[in-house]
Amino acid sequence: MKLRNAVIIAHYYTNPEIQQLAENTGGFVSDSLEMAIFGKKCSAKTLLVAGVRFMGETAKILNPEKNIIIPSVKAECSLDLNCPIEKFNAFCNDHPDRTVVVYANTSAAVKARADWVVTSSIAVELIKYLDGLGKKILWAPDRNLGKYVSQQTGANILNWPGSCVVHDEFKASSLKNMKKIYPYAAILVHPESPLSVIKLADVVGSTSQLINAAKVLPNPQIIVATDKGIFYKMQQIVPEKKLLEAPTAGEGATCRSCAKCPWMALNDLKSIYESLLCKDSKYEIHIDVKLRKLALIPLNRMILFSEKLKMQKHI
Repeated sequence: MKLRNAVIIAHYYTNPEIQQLAENTGGFVSDSLEMAIFGKKCSAKTLLVAGVRFMGETAKILNPEKNIIIPSVKAECSLDLNCPIEKFNAFCNDHPDRTVVVYANTSAAVKARADWVVTSSIAVELIKYLDGLGKKILWAPDRNLGKYVSQQTGANILNWPGSCVVHDEFKASSLKNMKKIYPYAAILVHPESPLSVIKLADVVGSTSQLINAAKVLPNPQIIVATDKGIFYKMQQIVPEKKLLEAPTAGEGATCRSCAKCPWMALNDLKSIYESLLCKDSKYEIHIDVKLRKLALIPLNRMILFSEKLKMQKHI
């Protein structure tokens, strides 16, 4: 790490040993918004982004002067993959009267096409703001998050038909049954989940918001409907509480939950070691200069909006 002047920025969904390594080496573990902000502010010349490709691209957009490496070039995101720029451009062109808001889980090219980039932690607040300006929204790529935001704000939102392979699998019927077994448990749900699951939640929020909720809520047990990688940090915060995986399996299934992103799992200690030692550009993220400048505009809007929100909450 010292030889490369590198720091590890890891997402909450990576494996526990990677989150621990980031913590022990002066790195950072967080959600995608805070990852982006930390990468922009830290002084390291090399950022190793333990997550998926779009997170590495976001880091490069914000830090063109730094070396951005990812442990696995195959680490993708289902939301990103299911929103190809050619089809998305056509979708936007068919609705020129709408303000284009894209989730952070998208490629640099899709971000460059957008008016705003957003994360789940500020999605509701941003859409309330845009709705107050009389804007109609074109939302991509997660339809579940888009439906949730529309429900919370009443905004006119047209959704791109994408979903997360992890969150879309949570089952409301099985979650109801689980609640019967643990009647005193709080249910925490990420808004990429289906609305039927969200309706059962005590708290709906981003990964960082769910971790904070686990700390604040008095419940002795917490049922968590998001990637189980979050359990490492959450258990650190509430070691006295029992954390339970929300069910993704239907009735009669042989497994109860498979809430783990297969691409996040490609990050491991071996791949981190190899990517740090590699002297060629195999693991580096590169983005066209023109594309980067276009994508930087909506990303900076997101960061500025987020900072204003924090200031308002502290007043």
